[in-house]
Amino acid sequence: MANIKSAKKRVQVAAIRTERNKAIRSEVKTYVKRVEAAVEAKDKALAESELKAAVKVIEMAGSKGVYHDNTVSRKVSRISKLVNTLA
Repeated sequence: MANIKSAKKRVQVAAIRTERNKAIRSEVKTYVKRVEAAVEAKDKALAESELKAAVKVIEMAGSKGVYHDNTVSRKVSRISKLVNTLA
């Protein structure tokens, strides 16, 4: 454990941020799984509505610094392509 006051604070802040980032990443995974399930069920309307919700959550995670911008783009692109396979 750190002895210096500022170092102790950094440890606490890092722990708080880690928990927050973990929760946001988990939420993103949940939304992506919903899109994948809708595509697997071949329900285009549901897949498109889930895609819209998932994109919003992924982009919010990117704006909060949880994901890099390129990671956000890649995730959105992959699930969009998945939904577009339904015709």
